Amino acid sequence: MNLESIVAECREWFADPDFSRLRGHLAATGEHAVGLFPVYTPEEIVLAAGFLPVHTYGGGNLVEIDHADSRIQSFVCSICRSTLELGLTARLDWAEGFVFPSICDVARNLSGVWTRNFPDRFAAYIHFPEKDSIPAARQYLRTEFARLEHILERRSGRSIRREDYHRAFAVLNEQRKLLRQLYTLRSEQPWKLTTLELYTLTRAGGMMPREQHIEMLRLALAEAGARVGKPQDRIRVVVEGSFCEQPPLDLLMAIEDAGCYIVDDDFLLGQRYLEQDVPLAGDPLDALAETFLEAGVPTATYRSRRPRGPALVEKARAARADGVIFCIAKFCEPALYDYVLLNRELEKAGIPALYFEFEEKANVFDNMRMQVESFVESRLLFS
Repeated sequence: MNLESIVAECREWFADPDFSRLRGHLAATGEHAVGLFPVYTPEEIVLAAGFLPVHTYGGGNLVEIDHADSRIQSFVCSICRSTLELGLTARLDWAEGFVFPSICDVARNLSGVWTRNFPDRFAAYIHFPEKDSIPAARQYLRTEFARLEHILERRSGRSIRREDYHRAFAVLNEQRKLLRQLYTLRSEQPWKLTTLELYTLTRAGGMMPREQHIEMLRLALAEAGARVGKPQDRIRVVVEGSFCEQPPLDLLMAIEDAGCYIVDDDFLLGQRYLEQDVPLAGDPLDALAETFLEAGVPTATYRSRRPRGPALVEKARAARADGVIFCIAKFCEPALYDYVLLNRELEKAGIPALYFEFEEKANVFDNMRMQVESFVESRLLFS
């Protein structure tokens, strides 16, 4: 398979609100699946329990909201409304249940709405520690993971063994390692791998069997690395603020077409949240909790041990970025509150930034593209 065919197959897995490829896989194998809401849900526990973890990012611009607004506020973020719409229209009936992380009040409310509307399927809400630097944080988080473990064991009818965890850790460690290598390739030689290709390769990996995805990533790395080409006259940017709701793919293409190389981003964090491998030795839930606390990506929702502002400055400098583009979903309170603090840190560091908002249903980006083009011209003028 060449890179184009790999990307095309990956896109079939997620560019379909009816989840046809996923349904076909589950019917053929007899496997059961559990849905995961962003930003981070412990898919390691889901995989160890014998379920296929399926990262779900709403319906994007592929579904109309006809039912969800009668059960959740119409002014909340699109990803929560469209995820509920998928459930109410039976598009998520493949899921044994859903795991919701403590992103924000809207995600918390969605977990309750899910419980009320789908009583035959479980809804597990994971409370992550707010103060992760205190000694009690690890034990608290381990207790939360153990609670999810118990829910999954009851659903599957079997206990999760230590070897199940080690097998799941090894598979997901390998998948994240390959994704990091792809991100490194895109950062160092962005003309070899477009953001659309990288995004597609990453997102499909949250839906298909992980071993299958690992083989595709290995092929993609080899294919992309072998591409020839030369740098174009573009600026290098980091895109930040889309850690939960995902921007339309046409928007990402518009940013690049306006003269940018996107050299780092915070898309699809749930599939690459842990920046280090989970150890295979010791108590599995202890190891998972410690890795989350020590090696989790700083976001607007999880206050990691690294301050968020300096971490973004470090990220931009490591990527040799000419600037940062804040691409934030409408009504996303964590990202909107975070923007003020992050922009202040960028200003102190002398890193220019551009800000705009998006929504899932948007399909015209002319105004945004003009803003990006002006930003590119200003950076080229002063470079």
